[in-house]
Amino acid sequence: MTKTPTALTIAGSDSGGGAGIEADLKTFAALGVHGLVALTSVTAQNTLEVRLAYDLPPEVVVAQVEAVADDIGVDAAKTGMLSNSKIIEAVAKVVRKYGFPLVVDPVMIAKSGAPLLRPEAVDTLINVLIPLAAVVTPNRFEAERITGIKVESVDDAKRAAKYIVEELGASAAVVKGGHLEGNESADVLYYKGSFKVLTGPRIRDGCYHGTGCTFSAAIAAELAKGKEILDAVKVAKEFVTIAIKYGLKDVGKGHCPVHPTAWVIIPAERWRVIQNLRKALEVLEEYGELINPLLPEVQMNVVMALPKHYARGIEDVAGVLGRVVRFGRKIKAVGPPIFGASSHLARAVLKVMEFDPNMRAALNIRYSENVLKTAERLGLKISFYDRREEPPGIKIKEGATVPWGVEVAIKRAGGTVPDLIYHKGDVGKEPMINIFGKSAMDVVMKLIKLAKEIKSRYA
Repeated sequence: MTKTPTALTIAGSDSGGGAGIEADLKTFAALGVHGLVALTSVTAQNTLEVRLAYDLPPEVVVAQVEAVADDIGVDAAKTGMLSNSKIIEAVAKVVRKYGFPLVVDPVMIAKSGAPLLRPEAVDTLINVLIPLAAVVTPNRFEAERITGIKVESVDDAKRAAKYIVEELGASAAVVKGGHLEGNESADVLYYKGSFKVLTGPRIRDGCYHGTGCTFSAAIAAELAKGKEILDAVKVAKEFVTIAIKYGLKDVGKGHCPVHPTAWVIIPAERWRVIQNLRKALEVLEEYGELINPLLPEVQMNVVMALPKHYARGIEDVAGVLGRVVRFGRKIKAVGPPIFGASSHLARAVLKVMEFDPNMRAALNIRYSENVLKTAERLGLKISFYDRREEPPGIKIKEGATVPWGVEVAIKRAGGTVPDLIYHKGDVGKEPMINIFGKSAMDVVMKLIKLAKEIKSRYA
């Protein structure tokens, strides 16, 4: 039977939940590793400040490590906030006792600017703990303090990383590039005598509270699963980039926290969207003869977006590849539902979600006065926009018409997202009705209800 991998965080607690052991445990769980804890300090902090920090006695820290190592076993560990020399020395001693791989995140200053490592403890960190490290993960300022090398470029980061390994005795070092200039964030790894520069997009509007904890915890988690150092660092780089990009901007009033569990939430939500679309298409095809007359000349699509927090562009909206087309007297989906299959409807849904995050799906049918009259009788809310009123600046901008029109229609409806939005076309543009709902199944059921009523009245 395969053993569940375990990773230990030896770090402080962040009462705001954004960094420290809280971020570490989220990261371990997201990467499929059982998390263990040896608490070093309790902090009273939020996204704005660290109000108070209370260090646990070193023997209590050691007892926690021994308790979990003796019973459960530690496949890899990481350190975070080790605020004084006595705690650092105690941690180093217990690490030597058990010999597990150790990732050292040399936490010195909180995101709010509060010091988390006493000045007199820096030398202890450098001389006692870093030599035991499998990987050390300083940011620019921590690397400068540890090595005495000014870090302002990738070349400077290389010199610092090499110094940490060759002079201080760590097995590997990653000098992180989050504080360097440039459009890309470049992390420099020095390991086994060679450099590897790992680049990723610099996310300027993301959340950064807890990035160091999350990055080092991800490396530890991957080492716990048996990954080599380079592979572990690559996964950690991708992991923390996603955590930053989808950070929780609505949490707190200061430095917003990263979102480690986005790593598992996004794939799960993508699966749910595809499953919902598949079911909706089955039902749609089942009622094919009823729906066939309502297909427009450009054919139909059905789309559904990820939840609002994760829906950033049309690549986050799934639709039918090749659309839904007439198939004799019935209808048929040409291809499977995939993300990025739609442009116009995807943009419509993304705009709608700005007004109501729960309205994540849409489909299109041909324009018909009978459809509008029937929808009104059924109590569905209707609005419209006139493409002839489209501003010249919008008209010439690729992909801007639909979001503009949808916004106009919603505002015309008093700011509430209607069930149906229509337009009567323009030169070269077919008149169209879009049906909106909470899911693909929701919009399909609205359509079927409409089609049944139309058939009973107008057939």
